[in-house]
Amino acid sequence: MNLELAGKVAIVGGASQGIGYGIARTLAAEGATVVMTARREKDLLPAAERIASETGATTLPVQADCRLADDCRRVVATTLERLGGVDILVNNDGAPPLGSILSFDDVAWSKAVEQNLMYPIRMAREVVPSMKARGGGSILNITALSAIQPIAQLGLSVTTWSGVLAWAKTLSMELGEFAINVNSICPGYIDTTRLQKVFAAGEESADSVAARMAAEVPMKRIGSVDDIASLVALLVSPKGAYITGTAIQVDGGLVRAVR
Repeated sequence: MNLELAGKVAIVGGASQGIGYGIARTLAAEGATVVMTARREKDLLPAAERIASETGATTLPVQADCRLADDCRRVVATTLERLGGVDILVNNDGAPPLGSILSFDDVAWSKAVEQNLMYPIRMAREVVPSMKARGGGSILNITALSAIQPIAQLGLSVTTWSGVLAWAKTLSMELGEFAINVNSICPGYIDTTRLQKVFAAGEESADSVAARMAAEVPMKRIGSVDDIASLVALLVSPKGAYITGTAIQVDGGLVRAVR
């Protein structure tokens, strides 16, 4: 299927590795020009070069810390200056530390809010004027399954990403008339560096944890980055333009609730 992404300009966060990299690569393969952001420039630059080489698409790496308001503004300003506008925004980053929810002090909570909640809010604020001027666009947030099915030790993520889902639903209602759709994806167990840390966090061996977690999933496997990236490409494309206000779990059937 041609997703009609050729000529579109996309900003993808956390794009030097993991889910963000997979999304950037998939959008580039579909013909989009991709602005890739990440905190570590030493990882970001080769990632952008690799995607450009593999897909033939234009990539623009912009080093930025999504937790900083000035960096969010700079990413969008650079995109507008270099590429003329923004059609797609994918808010994606790592996650706050693991730990008992009562063990975190105010500093930890403030950092989590800046990283998970204020980052998408700020980025949307910056890109929406350009999307309106271009006749539409798409905003998509990568959160986690824990935002809809809380998991112990993930309290910082659960709390802040649940806020993102509520914010995104409200934003979708306010931007619908401008042909801008707003959605969120809640990945389940996806094979990333973050999940590898979970595997190795306790006394049980990493292989044993991985096998046990895969057995919990009705599809009996850990998800791949491509499982997420393929859905992102559809949702931010003209083919997915009528889908808005959703929080979609990509989890192999792990969530059992009917909702």
